[in-house]
Amino acid sequence: MLKQYLQFKLSQKLSPQQIQLMKLIQLPTQAFEQRLKQELEENPALEGGKEEVKDEFDDAFDNSADDFNDNETIDAGDINVDDYLSDDEIPDYRTSVNNYSADDDEKSVPYAAGTSFTQHLVNQLNTYRLSEEERSIAEFLVGSVDESGYIRRQLIDIVDDLAFTQSVYTEEDKVANVLKIVHQLDPAGVGARNLQECLSIQLHRKDKQPDVLLAANIIDNAFDQFTKKHYKKLMQKFDITELQLKDAIHEIERLNPKPGGSYAGNNKIVEHVVPDFAIRIVDGELELTLNGRNAPELHVSRQYSNMLKGYKESKDKSKSQKDAVLFIKQKLDAAKWFIDAIKQRQQTLFVTMSSIMHYQKEYFLTGDERNLKPMILKDIADEIEMDVSTVSRVANSKYVDTPYGTKLIKEFFSESMTNDQGEEVSTREIKKILETVIEEESKKKPLTDEALSKILKEKGYPIARRTVAKYREQLDIPVARLRKKI
Repeated sequence: MLKQYLQFKLSQKLSPQQIQLMKLIQLPTQAFEQRLKQELEENPALEGGKEEVKDEFDDAFDNSADDFNDNETIDAGDINVDDYLSDDEIPDYRTSVNNYSADDDEKSVPYAAGTSFTQHLVNQLNTYRLSEEERSIAEFLVGSVDESGYIRRQLIDIVDDLAFTQSVYTEEDKVANVLKIVHQLDPAGVGARNLQECLSIQLHRKDKQPDVLLAANIIDNAFDQFTKKHYKKLMQKFDITELQLKDAIHEIERLNPKPGGSYAGNNKIVEHVVPDFAIRIVDGELELTLNGRNAPELHVSRQYSNMLKGYKESKDKSKSQKDAVLFIKQKLDAAKWFIDAIKQRQQTLFVTMSSIMHYQKEYFLTGDERNLKPMILKDIADEIEMDVSTVSRVANSKYVDTPYGTKLIKEFFSESMTNDQGEEVSTREIKKILETVIEEESKKKPLTDEALSKILKEKGYPIARRTVAKYREQLDIPVARLRKKI
């Protein structure tokens, strides 16, 4: 027996214009400028500048619409959000940590001058007497050095690559011997295959002082114990005093773990963050401004609106004229929408940041992170009567210039917990106190997570040991054993 059921399904769909507005809101300043530039290039009906043009085409737009059949109009329809926000459409500014648009003018992108790091190493090879085969191997090895100064590949793989790409047929032992020559190049430690080898190379090139010899011995023969800070075992193994070990460790700490990074000729791009907002303290009050680059002067092209007006006044309306006017109407409609969308974007950004600023007024007046109140996206969304996703788009991609430095807005958001007095406090406040306690601890006997938990409880923050461990990891603070110093 067949049965029929009537099922209602509620699904949220947004128009293409709404989706484009959300994307505009998400754009940081530099990426927004690129989007603006792209729109100006693609839409001739949109013009930049201070000229203000009244919407003369409105009447023409409305009246000329009757001249078209239904099948000549464009039906945008409702578009599913997922179709517009697919993974393929995620631009670089959403996945990149920095706030730099690669398509920008590069006016604020300084480059380091001089030769490249690789060329610097190749130039040094010219001072060595090498056979043709050895030079080919040496140059290939130098070309395999990464930006930190390491060769992070197995020698057997390099042997294979030399055969396939350079037609140099050699053996692993010969490559290892040429690598020793590379290890003699500057900066010291370059060409190492791991941190242990990097530190060892640097120590063996130093003057043979007792502290240096002991440091080299520790790195070569007890590296694992050194990295785990098993100091008592090291003193027993090498039959040395605590003072001798301390001096040796001091020598190791002076070494460069990334020799490639010290060379100015790396030609790395220095990337900059452009703040989207600025907060200043004026006469004891907070003052918020939106970066002027987010408020461009735009207007609809008078030429295009006149073309539409001319069509309206024309007696003979051919098919080609209708096609042309349909194109003009689309461009004028897009230009008008884009101008309105930018105004909406400006208003959304300012209202959202203003709400955040007033919510965290104590912090912005003092700069003390302990004054950050617990704040989640919903707190701001409810206050400004906008969707949580809109607040998220502003918080996750925008920066604000404050008297205490340029900050990513999402850093002001944090969850809350209740202290022993029943008050809600920010987890950021607890992390700051945890950081302070660790800074003031005895480095000879660092505090365990259990001990840290007890101290926080004494200060009025009842936090479990596992929560302390989580906060410590979020602060990039190692466990007690690795914080130990002799």
